Amino acid sequence: MQFFGLFGEHLSHSYSERIHSAFFDRIGLDAGYKHIELSPDELGSAIEGIRVLEFVGVNVTIPYKQAVMPYLDEITPEATRIGAVNTIKVKNGKLYGANTDYYGFGTMLASHGIAVENKTAMVLGFGGSAKAVVLYLLDNGINKIIIVSRKKGSLTDLPDDSRIALMNYDEIADITGDLIINTTPLGMFPDNIGISAVPLEVISHFTAAVDLIYNPQETEFLRLAKTAALKTCNGLEMLVHQGIKSEEIWLERSFDLALNQEIYDKITS
Repeated sequence: MQFFGLFGEHLSHSYSERIHSAFFDRIGLDAGYKHIELSPDELGSAIEGIRVLEFVGVNVTIPYKQAVMPYLDEITPEATRIGAVNTIKVKNGKLYGANTDYYGFGTMLASHGIAVENKTAMVLGFGGSAKAVVLYLLDNGINKIIIVSRKKGSLTDLPDDSRIALMNYDEIADITGDLIINTTPLGMFPDNIGISAVPLEVISHFTAAVDLIYNPQETEFLRLAKTAALKTCNGLEMLVHQGIKSEEIWLERSFDLALNQEIYDKITS
């Protein structure tokens, strides 16, 4: 039996175990996937543990996508550029870090017909997932990105690109654009349900809204976006896409994109 897992601090909201279990059933792989909740001081020993116990790989989520990086033997150029790792592969006793959020985000946008070329996007928050989002937008022809962060004065790891503007939440009331993306945990099950990072007055200045949160599938942010008639999508489809891409890395195999839709339909039925 092969073993896989997810590292995070609080994982009661996560769909990862059901996604990967459905994937194993579908391809006939004798494997298990476990949620592994860790406090910050347990991270180092947990990473060493997957090496010793010969896990095939683990995913990494909030708040450890950056914290895991010093423990790894090699990191892909893409993950290095993003500055965050969400996938660790164990091979021949070494740990290899990768990032599949970039792929998952782009595949989700494409499936919903949300274009980014020559558009203006607002990104709420700038954690590990936001870094992948911002780089995807830059790589795919975005005209301007407004990154909104409560840590505006202390952010030092922004990409060096003239298309990026950094603002506080109290500076964005009159900003208009095409796409607004929530990468913060505000709205997430169980502690933040019913909260939106920004009010309707801000959301209504855009034409499409994306929330990387997937539990609940309709956050307060997306509920408000729907009342303003925006095109919307939540993060569950992104989670499936990035999860199956992780499996491709771990198993060193490729899978047809139709399988992702099959897994998505199974976990949402």
